[in-house]
Amino acid sequence: MKQVLFNLTQPELEKFITDLGQPKFRTKQILEWLARGAPNFLVMKNLPESLRIQLNKIATTLPCKIIQKLTSIDEQTTKFLLKLYDGELIESVLMRTNYGNSVCVSSQVGCAMGCKFCASTLLGLKRNLTTNEMLAQVLISQWVLRGADKTQKSNGDPNNNDVSHVVVMGTGEPLQNLENLKGFLERINSELNIGWRRITVSTCGIVSGINELIKWGRPINLAISLHAATNSTRNELMPINKIYNLNEVLDAAFRFSEKTGRQIMIEYILLANKNDSEQDAKNLIELLKGKNCMVNIIPWNTVSERNFIAPSTNIIHKFQNILLKNSIHVRIRRERGADINSACGQLRINNTV
Repeated sequence: MKQVLFNLTQPELEKFITDLGQPKFRTKQILEWLARGAPNFLVMKNLPESLRIQLNKIATTLPCKIIQKLTSIDEQTTKFLLKLYDGELIESVLMRTNYGNSVCVSSQVGCAMGCKFCASTLLGLKRNLTTNEMLAQVLISQWVLRGADKTQKSNGDPNNNDVSHVVVMGTGEPLQNLENLKGFLERINSELNIGWRRITVSTCGIVSGINELIKWGRPINLAISLHAATNSTRNELMPINKIYNLNEVLDAAFRFSEKTGRQIMIEYILLANKNDSEQDAKNLIELLKGKNCMVNIIPWNTVSERNFIAPSTNIIHKFQNILLKNSIHVRIRRERGADINSACGQLRINNTV
């Protein structure tokens, strides 16, 4: 198996390079390329050609590599299928928006949560991702954004073709991989200059993990995958609710909000005849009235293995209007990348089964 240079410490990389008979200063040159997300050694033009060829034979740069890249017709969304060192597959998504460039990051290979509407959980959980594997997803998007100009250091400015926002909403439950998650967030903040308020972590409701985030104290954005306004419906859709019920999850979320001052995002996938009725909207209002939160209504993205139906546009807007009339901050998430299966897990499923 080839050595992944991104996973080496600076002393380890220095030894690796000097063992090849190269001077120590090559270490700094390679580290700078790795920090920019170089996909291979051939792009490292300030290294001798003979060294680039040698390194390409015995090592690799990042802990994951692109095996498929799909870009939507409007060119605003790019989805990556990535292969890890052990052959496992993960996904990440680059979204170009009017407020910056956002990357959706996976935190696990697969997912153990078993949510009934989700593609990510169909193959179960294989393992947690390392801090480096999460960071590499961001660097891969950064490399693509930079195009021909790979020389600038990251400063979080989308005008410099930087990644400016990160959402940990890809495959996996981030709070089941908490230590690696925190390490990843610390690094994108310190190394890529992505501010805490431009980072969002989504959880289906691991209360113990939310409590740890409260102790950690970083003012990131927290999103709660709620998807139901009663315990009975949420029990059907999300098995985790039988461990941490709806009220416990919201209580922890709003304690996080009080500690950090950040508004909680409530994610709510609308499923026809399951959680989209007028009564469901009223139940949601009872839970959220007067709270520091915003409801993000998500039209269901069809997964062939799941037997749900997306509600009509009229039903979606009716649900939204009921919330608005009761002073609940709400928006409908814009559908992105439908033509490239950009919903979590879809591309991985199609390339695994």
